[in-house]
Amino acid sequence: MTKAQMLETIAKQNPELTKKQVASVIDQVFATMATSIKRQGRAGYPGFGSFELRRRKARKGRNPQTGESIKIKASKTVGFKPAKALKERL
Repeated sequence: MTKAQMLETIAKQNPELTKKQVASVIDQVFATMATSIKRQGRAGYPGFGSFELRRRKARKGRNPQTGESIKIKASKTVGFKPAKALKERL
């Protein structure tokens, strides 16, 4: 589902809200989650799941075109663990 499709669906379910208002709320939700993940290392929503900051160690890799060995720097990523209720709905 794209952002536009999500906005359309939510706006239809809530006719008292404009698409612009729905977009603003959705943007604020994701910005708040991103801030929480950055500061606290995790963010979650009951019944949906939790997002958590994960760290990847530095490692060796290979350039697939040349086969040359390269160093891959340590990095951060976000992992998602679905809640039991979400798993059951799938």
